[in-house]
Amino acid sequence: MQATVRVPVVIRGRVLEDCNVEFGGRHDDVRFVVPDIRPHLASLLLRNPSQMADLHALRFDDIVDYLARLGEQLDIHRNAHLQAAFALSCRTSGLSAPILRYFYESIPASFLPAVVRETADRLVGIDYLEGWVPQPSRVHSGEPTRIRAFGARCVHVIAGNVPMVAVGTVIRNAFTRSDAIIKTPSNDPLTAIAIARTMVDMAPDHPLTRHLSAVYWKGGDEVVEREIYDPRAIDKIVAWGGFAGIKHVSGYLQPGLDLITLDPKHSATLIGPEAFASDESLHHVAKRLALDIGAMNQEGCVNARVVYVVSGTDDAGLGRIERLGRLTFEALQALPEHLSTPHKAFDPALKDEIDGLRYASDEYVVFGGKRDEGAIIVSRTDAPVDFARSLACRVANLVPIDDVEVAVRSVNAYTQTIGIFPETLKIRLRDRLAYQGAQRLVSLGAAAIFEDAATPQDGIEPVRRMCKWIVEQTSDASMLEALATRT
Repeated sequence: MQATVRVPVVIRGRVLEDCNVEFGGRHDDVRFVVPDIRPHLASLLLRNPSQMADLHALRFDDIVDYLARLGEQLDIHRNAHLQAAFALSCRTSGLSAPILRYFYESIPASFLPAVVRETADRLVGIDYLEGWVPQPSRVHSGEPTRIRAFGARCVHVIAGNVPMVAVGTVIRNAFTRSDAIIKTPSNDPLTAIAIARTMVDMAPDHPLTRHLSAVYWKGGDEVVEREIYDPRAIDKIVAWGGFAGIKHVSGYLQPGLDLITLDPKHSATLIGPEAFASDESLHHVAKRLALDIGAMNQEGCVNARVVYVVSGTDDAGLGRIERLGRLTFEALQALPEHLSTPHKAFDPALKDEIDGLRYASDEYVVFGGKRDEGAIIVSRTDAPVDFARSLACRVANLVPIDDVEVAVRSVNAYTQTIGIFPETLKIRLRDRLAYQGAQRLVSLGAAAIFEDAATPQDGIEPVRRMCKWIVEQTSDASMLEALATRT
């Protein structure tokens, strides 16, 4: 039975609940209705950037205190807004309920003062966020040049594969003292709005509340987007998403508008021959590989999909990689449910591809893939399956190779995370992989573990780019007069 869900919007501390525009969700059984934001565009957009002065009047400590109080309010066991977001995400997300619950229960930890301080200091620098930082200068007769990071007017077109994208966007917007319009995604339309509504409940007149909006509009609505993607109204667009979405947003670019893209990525895995050193080692590698494949039900760009294994391509090598494939499939089924479960909406087109491989047993061996449990496809040549870009729903392809160079040459600018075993191989190849385009190198099994969130992302530093970096110079008056005097 198809359900229709009401999704309000939040514009600068006001909650609008006059839902009268209906949209389809990512799944056929869910539709939702939202307020029409066209009549509210004037209040949504901040056409006078001087109105951000109230943000910059805040001390960094004020921001940390506000976020700490907000984090305390974002307890899913007590927060009705988050409970509604969780309930809707259980229907719209590619993640199953145990995984979603784990993420929602983790939200308050992101707002802890120590976490916010470390994140802000390492991603931008608290001193640059707080004031004008002197820089040594010889050109200007010893007078220092000063630099400060100011917030900007940003539109965030966020992804909805995990709710933590919305969480991170709110926190980054706050500590950079920026003005944010968050365009919510159809596979997670409520999480950002739930956080914004909690801010309104907690402190409706606070500058951080008034400088955050969370709204939904149908991508491609020219009436809305012509108004919003205008350099007189915004400074930057931070866009997550697929190829078509990024290409669409880029069509609005013009001088004065900066696009920061966190665009489509694919990740990979590289396993050296050391995996086969012993039976114990092979079981160990299989469990770690299952983590990289199955975490978040393989919904993330960080997840393993194509796995290059230096097993050899002769009969003995194929026997080795097939055993690894079997052990990995078994380990995948044993993962804790807060990390991974059988996929609740297994892609039928992918299922057809997997079924087709069963008729090519001389080229592929398939473990699983009979229902929604996921699958491990083992190639019998050194080439991935021709539908490698479509691997999802806990399905990975193990590819045997004789030489690690085959894997290195497969890396390009679309490669984000590479899980590597053993560590010595990671150290040996890290420079080469970086040249090729890889953006994150991790130990096998850690692809979906972000032990340190205060790091670059997708090969860039998006939070620094969210800021406007302003330079102030002081020059010696006599030096300037001398320059203007003819000798």
